[in-house]
Amino acid sequence: MAVAWVDLATGLALATVLEGLLPFWSPRRFREGLLAVAAMSDSALRWLGLACLLAGLLTLYWAR
Repeated sequence: MAVAWVDLATGLALATVLEGLLPFWSPRRFREGLLAVAAMSDSALRWLGLACLLAGLLTLYWAR
């Protein structure tokens, strides 16, 4: 399987745009969310990371 570098760059650019939406639209809620994540235990944060990873992989599989 060949890597299409333009697809990788496009995906990273889209992720960056999506990451910037919430702090742009609602900085207060973004800050509150960051504080809530900072207060989570390591195991809860690890499970949240796993859930996000699996959701991303499933979305990528569905899109391709």
